[in-house]
Amino acid sequence: MDFKLVSDYKPMGDQPAAIERLVADIRKGVPAATLHGVTGSGKTFTMANVIAQLNRPVLVLSHNKTLAAQLYSEFKSFFPENAVEYFVSYYDYYQPEAYIPSTDTYIEKDLAINAEIDRMRLSATFSLLSGRRDVIVVASVSCIYGIGNPADFHSTMVQLKVGDVMAMKHLMYRLVEILYTRVEGDLESSTFRVKGDTITIRSSVGNHCYRVTFFDDEIEDISLIDADTGQRIDKLEQVNIYPANLFVPSKARIEQAVMQIEFDLEKQIEFFTKEGRDVEARRIEQRVHYDLEMIKELGYCSGIENYSRYFDGRAPGMRPFCLLDYFPEDSLFIIDESHVSVPQVRGMFGGDRSRKENLVEYGFRLPAARDNRPLRFEEFEAMQGQTIYVSATPAPYELARSEDSVVEQFIRPTGIIDPALKVVDSTHQIDRLMEDIEECVKRGEKMIVTTISKRMCEEVSTYLEKMGVRSRYIHSDLDTLERVQIIEDMHADMFDVLCGVNLLREGIDLPEVSQVSIFDADKNGYLRNYTAMTQVAGRAARHAQGRVVLYGTACTEAMRRTVEDSNRRREKQIKYNIEHGIMPRQAKRNSAQPSPLLDGVAESNMQASDTSAIYNMVSTPAVGMVADSVAQYGKGSNLDTLIEQARNDMERAAKSLDFMAAARYRDRMYELQQIKEEQLKAQY
Repeated sequence: MDFKLVSDYKPMGDQPAAIERLVADIRKGVPAATLHGVTGSGKTFTMANVIAQLNRPVLVLSHNKTLAAQLYSEFKSFFPENAVEYFVSYYDYYQPEAYIPSTDTYIEKDLAINAEIDRMRLSATFSLLSGRRDVIVVASVSCIYGIGNPADFHSTMVQLKVGDVMAMKHLMYRLVEILYTRVEGDLESSTFRVKGDTITIRSSVGNHCYRVTFFDDEIEDISLIDADTGQRIDKLEQVNIYPANLFVPSKARIEQAVMQIEFDLEKQIEFFTKEGRDVEARRIEQRVHYDLEMIKELGYCSGIENYSRYFDGRAPGMRPFCLLDYFPEDSLFIIDESHVSVPQVRGMFGGDRSRKENLVEYGFRLPAARDNRPLRFEEFEAMQGQTIYVSATPAPYELARSEDSVVEQFIRPTGIIDPALKVVDSTHQIDRLMEDIEECVKRGEKMIVTTISKRMCEEVSTYLEKMGVRSRYIHSDLDTLERVQIIEDMHADMFDVLCGVNLLREGIDLPEVSQVSIFDADKNGYLRNYTAMTQVAGRAARHAQGRVVLYGTACTEAMRRTVEDSNRRREKQIKYNIEHGIMPRQAKRNSAQPSPLLDGVAESNMQASDTSAIYNMVSTPAVGMVADSVAQYGKGSNLDTLIEQARNDMERAAKSLDFMAAARYRDRMYELQQIKEEQLKAQY
């Protein structure tokens, strides 16, 4: 099936030329191309058009979960009839196993897995294994970490066909082997239930539920059913049941792996004994023997990924299998915000290796644990298909790889030009800042102030509040929900000035912001280099009167380059607007829409006829979520139930990465709790 792009808009400005050039270069076989865009120029829409014309499987790599979720939502809306998948780390919380020799501290692995994201990871791999060509996988850097061998998925998959001769018990054993769980009550993902001569299976992928009916040792009927009502939806001739985990080795592979693990264990014990390190020898012996017992009995153990080399049949030092192995050779790679994503991929191996070395050195893991790792950067490069790097500030690496295939996209569909940059002496920067804030507030606009440190960020915000300015600050010490709520409060006109450090860069949509003030712009370092200042300046690029003030006592090379490049883009944008008679129009923030990431949660927790309710709740404006709650919830209401419902909604939205909705549910829960406390006080 081909990609089918669905959109009410057509390419405008630089977009048609960029699409044509990128498609032509990829078809010519260039190894890499770069889309050098600007904030608000519609880079994602350009890539959607490129994907639709090339008709190849696509990996879209983003540098964090939140931006990956935004890209997933956008591509899902552009390609509703195609397989748009989401592959990010499935940990809500993850503390890796580690040992600190200096303090003799062993830290046990601790984690909380998001079952919904785990299901979506499985769905992504199965879409690729199915042979479909219309697949887009939006992934974070977790795609370079080890997962199961693709060949094992075909060997462990359970294929059922009407008329097949198969003992009912044999099917039950096969389901347990691929990590399905037998239950007596309601079916959840990767479970099955047995009643009489019927086995009902809830697939690990999507929310499909199958009823398999036997007549003696023959499969008589296979039906697709509604998981909640049990009603038949369709009659099937055959069905494939996929494993419940990305790492499910075959029985023969397990037996072979156990033998090799036992052999390597003896070698490691002998090594420690010769070194006179009896503590380490006993430690590794006890740890591995326990793991082997679990593997022999259950086919699985905690930390089984440390033995992945044995189960994959890899030689020592050989790279692990990862998501990239599931893509065909002609796949297209798109690396979003490449100036951040590429260095992130480059740095993954070193951090992982240093932690594993301590575990191996002190007898907590076998040396094979080193091979459970992310890809080295050179391995990632070797596996890349043709690649399009997308960034407003492409780094030298991307430009060097792209050679002559660098496409500029500086014209915005709205006609808005880049914000004007002005360098101001920092001697009286606070006085100048106060004047600018007063002007912004009069016009009903917002301002961002970026500082060089978290402490200065807080101090500036505190000072502004003392001077009567509605101000807030945001930095990495605040939790995710709190940060999202602050951005939402700014959209809701609850304050005028937002102070930040480094979070106010890529991926934040703030069309209300007309001015960005950058303190200490003349400092050298990561926070004040060309890339950082260009990205920060982009926060004012969605406002028709956008402007940026750089405070400093001297003009650094980074400042000079930032101003020169901005002026070059402004000149091109103004010329285009004049030639085409375009008047810049103010960009508008997209209205709150339900995240597609909530789809699976909604289906699994509500009946089909009620799924619209979750969308209505999520899309309700923030003000309406908790307005007049005192009047709405009287003394006779069951507040405990309402509080619990709000908490469940908050957790569900947070696990699905819809943080905007989660923040609103959190506020609702807090207000209900306050009402309950007031009612209790009134009783006594």
